[in-house]
Amino acid sequence: MAPLVVGAQRQDAACLADLTTAGTVASGHTLAADWAGLHPPGARNPTGVPGMQIDGYFPDNSTTNTNHGWNHDSQFVIRLPERWNGGLVVAGTPGNRRQYANDFIISDWVLAQGYAYAAIDKGNTGPEFYRDGDAPGDAMVEWHNRVTELTIAAQAVVAQRYARPATRTLLAGISNGGYLVRWQLENRPWLYDGGVDWEGPTWQANGPNPLSYLPPASRGYQDYRANPAAIDGIVAAGFPAESEPLWEYHDRSYWGPIQRGYRQEIDPGYTGAEADYVFADRPAAVRDAMGRVSLTGRIQRPLITIHGTLDALLPIGKESDLYAEQVSGQGRAALHRYYRIEGGNHVDGLYEQHPDLVRPMLPCFRSAFTALETWSGTGQLPPPNATIPRPVSGDPAETCELSG
Repeated sequence: MAPLVVGAQRQDAACLADLTTAGTVASGHTLAADWAGLHPPGARNPTGVPGMQIDGYFPDNSTTNTNHGWNHDSQFVIRLPERWNGGLVVAGTPGNRRQYANDFIISDWVLAQGYAYAAIDKGNTGPEFYRDGDAPGDAMVEWHNRVTELTIAAQAVVAQRYARPATRTLLAGISNGGYLVRWQLENRPWLYDGGVDWEGPTWQANGPNPLSYLPPASRGYQDYRANPAAIDGIVAAGFPAESEPLWEYHDRSYWGPIQRGYRQEIDPGYTGAEADYVFADRPAAVRDAMGRVSLTGRIQRPLITIHGTLDALLPIGKESDLYAEQVSGQGRAALHRYYRIEGGNHVDGLYEQHPDLVRPMLPCFRSAFTALETWSGTGQLPPPNATIPRPVSGDPAETCELSG
């Protein structure tokens, strides 16, 4: 008998021979499109983890998630391995993707370690996520509440399934999922024992934030296309000159679309060209809306942050470098470890095209998660904050030593 997911409007359970993507792609219990492009080609994952999967959704009035033909948001997935190690991992979904987005990069790995796993689509998905809610910031505020809702429900599911509560609950997430790890550890710390933040954005009411640096990057790219020597505008926006080979792809696929979506969420009253947008010049109400989703650095549980130095979407100098300063400024540095990954980009999918430039982040996440396990379980501190150089030997898609 399947455990009851408290608060769910719908839940469907299945006992599967393999809860990892090696089995769930074929069985229809994941969608590869949800996690496309996030991992380096050729990455190897563990397989063969039998157990139960529960899919479903919480009550919601938005319909952007079409997975399973449900046309219903707040879809979740909970996986319960037969061989349980006593822990639970909750994952925040990156970007505007859906509930299976972390299946290859997080779920497969933690399931093989024996963890139960849970993820949710955050309550809205897709490029027009901003249509959810009534006031500026509502859609993003829902993300916080949905992750909290899922965590509470998943903890209850685990207690039912295994006849005892989880001994620890860990958070993990990439990009906006990393932001949600930070937010939950700042605002809902009693639910968690720690988290791994993989390059989360640092939304800030007074900047910097993606709405402050993506427009000048787009403007700079227009100059760059006319004159490839004109890189100053993009560099000034925060993107290192070494990341130049990644700019064309990110301008086409990320900078404009992300600027547009989040600007419409935070500042729907703006009517000018997106590339001409200047966040600092907008009315106080816009900063108030951004303030609803801003971070403070007041983490209350152990947090490990990893971020690539060649991140061509969320530049490290405008994002995690500043979040580390925030955490330290709040007197919480003892709860934080920060590893700057030399050559890491925002997503690992470009590693195949740029193997001499880009270094995969996935093995660094795995090393960070292992360090968090030890930290939260035994109190043994991870290595000190560091910039982690490229490996001089071995497969960079498989190795990452946090000690540098």
